[in-house]
Amino acid sequence: MEQTDTDRSERAGVPFPFRAPSTPTVFERSRSGRTGTAVPGPDVPTRELEEEIPARHRRDRPPRLPEMPEHEVVRHYTEISLKNHHVDRALYPLGSCTMKYNPKVNEATARAPGFAGLHPLTPHDAAQGALRLMHELGEMLKEIAGMDAVTLQPPAGAQGETTGVYLMRCYHRDRGDTDRSKVLIPDSAHGTNPATVARAGFDVVELESNEEGRLDVGALRDALDDRVAGLMLTNPNTLGVFEKDVQQICDLVHEAGGLTYMDGANLNAMMGVTRPGDMGYDMVHFNLHKTFSTPHGGGGPGAGPVAVKESLARFLPVPVVVREGDEYRFDWDRPDSLGRVHGFFGNFGVMVRAYTYIRMLGREGIRETAEAAVLNNAYLSERLRDEFPLPYGRGMHESVYTGDRLKEETGVRTLDVAKRLLDFGFHAPTVYFPLVVSEALMTEPTETETREELDEYAEAMNAIAAEAREEPERVKSAPHSTPVRRLDEGRAGRELDVRWTFDDDQRGA
Repeated sequence: MEQTDTDRSERAGVPFPFRAPSTPTVFERSRSGRTGTAVPGPDVPTRELEEEIPARHRRDRPPRLPEMPEHEVVRHYTEISLKNHHVDRALYPLGSCTMKYNPKVNEATARAPGFAGLHPLTPHDAAQGALRLMHELGEMLKEIAGMDAVTLQPPAGAQGETTGVYLMRCYHRDRGDTDRSKVLIPDSAHGTNPATVARAGFDVVELESNEEGRLDVGALRDALDDRVAGLMLTNPNTLGVFEKDVQQICDLVHEAGGLTYMDGANLNAMMGVTRPGDMGYDMVHFNLHKTFSTPHGGGGPGAGPVAVKESLARFLPVPVVVREGDEYRFDWDRPDSLGRVHGFFGNFGVMVRAYTYIRMLGREGIRETAEAAVLNNAYLSERLRDEFPLPYGRGMHESVYTGDRLKEETGVRTLDVAKRLLDFGFHAPTVYFPLVVSEALMTEPTETETREELDEYAEAMNAIAAEAREEPERVKSAPHSTPVRRLDEGRAGRELDVRWTFDDDQRGA
């Protein structure tokens, strides 16, 4: 295997077994008497304040904080950051997550004092810039989705889904059609889809995929009746496959009196090329923190705006940003609204990043982003499919491979491959999902990666497959070069150990 990255080749070929040196905690680096910064004394009387605070809430000794000079603090956290994998270091191929490089200009605009320091209770006449940004972002999202109205309020994709299913409920209740109790989802759906349906009080009806990995139209016909409230269908679906029968599917659901909802998790594959509204969908949510640039590792932050057709607009959450002449304001006077789905008005910082991203790319750049994402995945799929077959063929922006053959031949599982990738300097793809693929490796290279980076990833994957046949135990016991070796993940989840402990005479927290 040829490697252009010396560090990756060295890490992958470290003597077996190997354990990287551990990093002292910030408390272990602390030394009594060292100072990182000088805090000025208070400029208000303290005795009176102390007397107003009940004794039970006052400290009896100073907080146990590390004592270190500033440069040692900076070096410590820089060292820690290099032990984590993140998209600024290398390819992050988590399927369905769209973990792409985020332009730093988007971070700069989100940190602008007028945005970052704006209080959510600021009167609308003093927040015109922020309101204008929200309104214009909504208009751009409507155009991208081919929809008529939008709410920016949901704080993440799952909340966007929840809002969409609640909109279904509002729509049917308004029509007096209260017997509709079922929502249909394909067997390849994201796990949040059935959870959302159940949370909204509907029954989940799962539909089988056909041999192509698409929704089986025959199974859909059999499931449709006057109790179906709607269908949730990701497109491209979770296998990365485009639902080519989507217009027929939407027509069938509409003929049965139901609504169609598109999970927008995979919009990165087709934005600027085709629009959910033109396919026949009634509503769609966006993952601003995936498709439109925000670092979303670690569980947040997120934003899941929902765009809808005119027939659903009056049910959207309040408030909605409206424009009246040259002024922008929140519109609360919407008696048919489903109510609020988030405190205040949504995750504004994510909106600023998305706004900047879309304005920087423009109409042509949005389309080129989708085209490059599909091209990158096509290239990577051809490089990997010999060792890791594609049960449902090549996807659009992502493909789902299987490690079944490797497991049968060598005993090396998908999990082992994922762990061994860390030694090559790559994060693993999504594994064991979707559930319809055995030993699944769901990989999304995104549009931001170069051909050279894709080649290195492919060479690493193929090298691991060869290594599994020659020395399977090396793969099964990986990773070998990371600060922490393979954990018992079940035990780690049950027996959390996340707090530093110290003796009374130690300075710590």
